[in-house]
Amino acid sequence: MSIPLQISFRNMDPSPAVEERIRKKAAKLERFHDRIVGCTVVVEAPHRHHHKGKLYSVRVDISVPGKDVVVDRAKPVDHAHEDVYVAVRDAFDAAVRRLEDRTRKMRGDGPFVFTQVKNDQGVEEVVSHVIAAWKSRTEG
Repeated sequence: MSIPLQISFRNMDPSPAVEERIRKKAAKLERFHDRIVGCTVVVEAPHRHHHKGKLYSVRVDISVPGKDVVVDRAKPVDHAHEDVYVAVRDAFDAAVRRLEDRTRKMRGDGPFVFTQVKNDQGVEEVVSHVIAAWKSRTEG
C-alpha cells in the first residue's frame, strides 16, 4: 500500500532529488505502523537575512487513527542541518521513533496479540490467554 504523500518547499525552489529522498523515506514508514492514512512533509529554508548559516527545517505530519504523529524541526540547532538531506534524514528518524513508540503503546505487554490477531493466526491462543487472565482476576 502506498501512503498518500504531500511535499511542500518554503523559501526555496522545489528539488526533485529531495522529493525523491522524501518519497523513499515515507514509503519505509509503513514498516513501523500499518495504519498510516497520509503524510505531509514541509521542507523550509530560512529567510535570507539569517546569518547563522542556512539551517533547513523539516516538518513531518503523519496521519494515523487517533492522534497524528508530528515531527517539527522548526528551529534546528545542529549545523549538520545545513545539508537538506541530513535534515530530512533526522526528521524521518524522529518520525520512526515516534511511530514505534505509538505502536508499542498500542500493543501493551503482548506484541504477539497485536500481530497475530491482525494476521488471523493464533486467535485461539490469544483467547485462551485472555480467559486465563480474566479467571485469575475473578477467582483469586
